[in-house]
Amino acid sequence: MSQLSVQSVVKRFGDLVVLDKFDLDVAKGEFIALLGPSGCGKSTLLRIIAGLERPNGGDLHIAGRSVTGLAPEHRNIALMFQSYALLPHMTVIENVRFPLRMRGGGDRETQRAKALEALALVKLDHLADRFPRQLSGGQQQRVALARSIVAEPDLLLLDEPLSNLDARLREDMQVELKRLHESLGLTTIFVTHDQSEALGLADRVILMNRGRIEQAGSPEDIYSRPRTVFAADFLGGANIIELDVQGSGETWHGTFADGTQVPLAHASDLTAGKRKFMLRKEAVVFSPDETMATVEGSIETQNYLGGQTRSLIKVGDIEIIALTDSDRTETGRHATRIGWRPEELIPLQDA
Repeated sequence: MSQLSVQSVVKRFGDLVVLDKFDLDVAKGEFIALLGPSGCGKSTLLRIIAGLERPNGGDLHIAGRSVTGLAPEHRNIALMFQSYALLPHMTVIENVRFPLRMRGGGDRETQRAKALEALALVKLDHLADRFPRQLSGGQQQRVALARSIVAEPDLLLLDEPLSNLDARLREDMQVELKRLHESLGLTTIFVTHDQSEALGLADRVILMNRGRIEQAGSPEDIYSRPRTVFAADFLGGANIIELDVQGSGETWHGTFADGTQVPLAHASDLTAGKRKFMLRKEAVVFSPDETMATVEGSIETQNYLGGQTRSLIKVGDIEIIALTDSDRTETGRHATRIGWRPEELIPLQDA
């Protein structure tokens, strides 16, 4: 049985359809990332699951019961927003204890013991008697996380909880979220527009576009094998290359506008004619060997990123970006030969 089942949910704001007959099943203990650009419907979906928005159609089940008409406090969920929303007049432990007080779960000492256990999980039990103003931003975020898990909810809903943190703290909190999920096994739905967060944290990524699921799958599958131009471009900003495809059986090739031909794999997915392909930046190499598809181009610009270098190579009228180890990168503006394995050129659907 699914821990969460979203069935044909529709949400409209006036004439704007934000969710269009949306379906999603989440297994118990699964960590799901709702990923997509602003306005795709991911935060609205989370608010509907939480009971903060009412759908115009469809049904929701949490832990096997319909919750479509239930108020948030009757859904046994925890929701963590971008803001920490800690109560400034309460100590850390009283902030974490607060959901237990609201639910009337046990006496004061039992509640404090559970709050201390939650704080220990985020390694802040030694700061239990401090006030929020005495904590750093990262510590406040950990307190908010402890408050979210203390009542053992059926669902943990996280609405871009790391967006207010700087880069280093964001990385630390990603590690913390991953560790907590593996330890507690809470069914978690995480909303983000950051593809690195989604890929690094989730068991399954739900890529949303215009109120629908564009593609869903494991992080490895959705990154390596996107189905559409939107998915390929959103997940990592891949090179999108249009080729004229010709061939038959197992032998196919694609032709650039300048006449350059490259071999194509994925024969079962190919038909003759114009077709767009994805080529990941990290799949492009300098000094390719004889097993690779190769093209002649010229290095136009380069950005040194430390361990890697980002190079823009012009191949006729097409620009190809390569992300290579800095010690394996040709430097300076000059003519060059680049290549990739034929199977790295992934055919895409237009929509």
